Amino acid sequence: MALYLTRFSYTPETWARLIANPEDRGRAAQQYVESVGGKLHGFWYAFGAHDGYTLWEAPDNVSMAAVALAITGGGALSSFETTVLLTVDETMDALRKAQDVQYRAPGA
Repeated sequence: MALYLTRFSYTPETWARLIANPEDRGRAAQQYVESVGGKLHGFWYAFGAHDGYTLWEAPDNVSMAAVALAITGGGALSSFETTVLLTVDETMDALRKAQDVQYRAPGA
């Protein structure tokens, strides 16, 4: 299964709702990804450009896209960015395959 890092930010309205009724959104995130056969490895809040980060595992890109679409369609977030993570072994495979790519720089 593939790993995905997401960065998200809540809307001010969502923060207001959470202040009025504190809720562990990590549990909700876990349910979302488990519904497509995945696993939540971590859920963190942060200072900075994004309010939080998650590390998910999902069977494939379509399953993760379904989770992302459902979450962003709910309107509670002002941003949601997903990065597909590669293992070291996957990167090594890509490096070996890159040797066969006949890249030509623009204008060369």
